[in-house]
Amino acid sequence: MSTQTATVAETTTDGRIVAIHGGVVDVAFDGAVPRIHDLLYAGDVALEVSGLVGHGVVRAMALAPVRGLGLGMTVRATGGPIRVPVGDGVLGRMLDVFGAPIDGRPEPVAVEHRSIHRPPPALNDRVLHSQILETGIKAIDLLSPIERGGKTGLFGGAGVGKTVLITELINNTVQHHKGVSLFCGIGERSREAEELFREMGEAGVRDKTVMLFGQMNEAPGVRFLVGNTALTMAEYFRDDKGQDVLLLIDNIFRFVQAGSEVSGLLGRMPSRVGYQPTLATELAGLEERITSTRRGAITSIQAVYVPADDFTDPAAAHIFSHLSASVVLSRKRASEGLYPAVDPLASASVMLTPSVVGQRHYDIARAVRRTLAEYEELRDIIAMLGLEELSSADRATVARARRLERFLTQPFYTTGSFSGMEGKAVPIADTLEGCERILEQTRFDLPESAYYMIGSLDDLEAKS
Repeated sequence: MSTQTATVAETTTDGRIVAIHGGVVDVAFDGAVPRIHDLLYAGDVALEVSGLVGHGVVRAMALAPVRGLGLGMTVRATGGPIRVPVGDGVLGRMLDVFGAPIDGRPEPVAVEHRSIHRPPPALNDRVLHSQILETGIKAIDLLSPIERGGKTGLFGGAGVGKTVLITELINNTVQHHKGVSLFCGIGERSREAEELFREMGEAGVRDKTVMLFGQMNEAPGVRFLVGNTALTMAEYFRDDKGQDVLLLIDNIFRFVQAGSEVSGLLGRMPSRVGYQPTLATELAGLEERITSTRRGAITSIQAVYVPADDFTDPAAAHIFSHLSASVVLSRKRASEGLYPAVDPLASASVMLTPSVVGQRHYDIARAVRRTLAEYEELRDIIAMLGLEELSSADRATVARARRLERFLTQPFYTTGSFSGMEGKAVPIADTLEGCERILEQTRFDLPESAYYMIGSLDDLEAKS
């Protein structure tokens, strides 16, 4: 049983199970009835109250397999919601939704416990930061710069490199990040969790990182709540310690999916495409807690699975509305071997304005987009008639665009062990200079393959 420090309220009596519907359990109480979000225990199985049925009966979602539960079984009320440890004692640890260790080490010490259900900061307490978080990834820094204290989404279908990109962002930003980092794994594979824990230790950044997991094999209630646990810990470092927090979530779509499963189990009528009718409210309840205040900032980078590559899916559309930057990963670019498979025409950021990134950065980013868009329009002509039928100006555009596409690829540190290429982090200044030089040229001495998987343009000669 996961440890909880909440004391049992004197007025709350024990209840008994009167119905079990899959992962949903109805519990009857003769005395005072628990409130919404209160934590109950039926033996070792944790339950969270999700609804009040009436006549002393509450409906709770199970946070563990219900195997072993039976009708009439005694249920103990804790008198409060799930409370998790917060403080410096959780740094360097791998924890579950209850804040209990899953790394084989003892419970965190010298910590206080707080409820995972907390309201977002008041509007007059929030502040805006017009600052960029440099990632060292050329395609992101150039075309979709990440806002410090903002929310960035990495959108893509299955197998286009979302998790690889988020681990590279961890590698590049956590080492230089002066605050605290939290990684929240929602509904992902346990293999990835184990590898990430090991890599963080090898990189020497684990002691400044908290890792929380609600894996795919766990109950939907766990996957639905683990994001709240992560935010409660992040809010402590932001509000009490005044530190900047880097929050990485993989995968926010699994939070929506878990909410859909819970909603179905609770018997609610599904909404569009089978999602829960409360999708927008539940997502906003989580996302609105990720913000900057006068005391510190929470910068969030979230991987977003897009079902069947359909960006009009309600889950993807609702997540889009909360973000300050969106990095779209393209299956077409991935099939061409252009990694990271960032779609330069679909990715966007509110930070890409002259007042934030500067006029030069803004002009170069627009010129790169314009060149790639023109090449996209010429592709059909090239496929039908061949490159020779284009005008000299169009041929020069194609030459620049194909070199820009390859220049915006780069080898990653996290894939070096199986790609055989040493990873590179490229400063924004080198990215801008490289793109500017390619855009100014009309004739190229080196083939386009020389621009593939390099860092700055200084690597060209060595590559050729």
